[in-house]
Amino acid sequence: MGTTAERLIDLVRSQGLIRPCDLASMGIPRVSLTRAVRRGQLERVGRGLYGLPGREVSAHGSLAEVARRVPKGVVCLFSALRFHGLTTQAPFEVWLAIENKSLAPKLDFPPLRIVRFSGAALTEGVEEHVVGGVTIRITGVAKTVADCFKYRNKIGLDIALEALREAWRGKRMISDDIWRYAKICRVANVMRPYLDSLT
Repeated sequence: MGTTAERLIDLVRSQGLIRPCDLASMGIPRVSLTRAVRRGQLERVGRGLYGLPGREVSAHGSLAEVARRVPKGVVCLFSALRFHGLTTQAPFEVWLAIENKSLAPKLDFPPLRIVRFSGAALTEGVEEHVVGGVTIRITGVAKTVADCFKYRNKIGLDIALEALREAWRGKRMISDDIWRYAKICRVANVMRPYLDSLT
C-alpha cells in the first residue's frame, strides 16, 4: 500500500465518512478513492460519500451521512426527538434545519425534510454529538421541544406534547432552558398552559 493510500485510509478512520472534496486539503488525488474502492479498502456509502467496509453502523447512521453532506445543517424536530429518545415514532426522513436563504440540498438518500430557521432559532441550543465517527449538529432537548411547538402545525400538537412530557418526566431539561428557547422560537404564550400543568 502506497503512502497516498495509507493517508486516505487514515483520513477515513479519523472522520468516519469522507467526501471527495475532503481530499484536496490532504493533497490526495480523487482517483485514490476509486482505487481504494476497487481494492476493497473503502466502500461507497452513497453518492459522493465513502467509508470503511464493515464499519459499525449505528441506528443514527443516516444522520451521520447527512452531516457529512450538509455540514451547515442542523438535525431538528422529528429526527432530534428520535435521537434524544423523546418519541416512539421513527421518521423515514431526516429533518434538517438550514438558513432561511440557503439553497436546499439535493440528496438521493437519505430523504430530507428541510425546515428553514433564521438567526438565534438556527444557532441557539445546537449540540454536537459523534455518530459513527462523524460529528453531527443537532438541537438539544429543550430547543427540540420548543421547535416542536413552533412547528406544531407540521408535526402535530400531540407530538409536541409527548416530547414535552417525556423530557420533563425524564428530567432532561430545566424550566429556565425551556423558557429561554420558547422565547427564541416565539412560542412562550403557546407553551405556558402546558408548562404550568407540569409544574
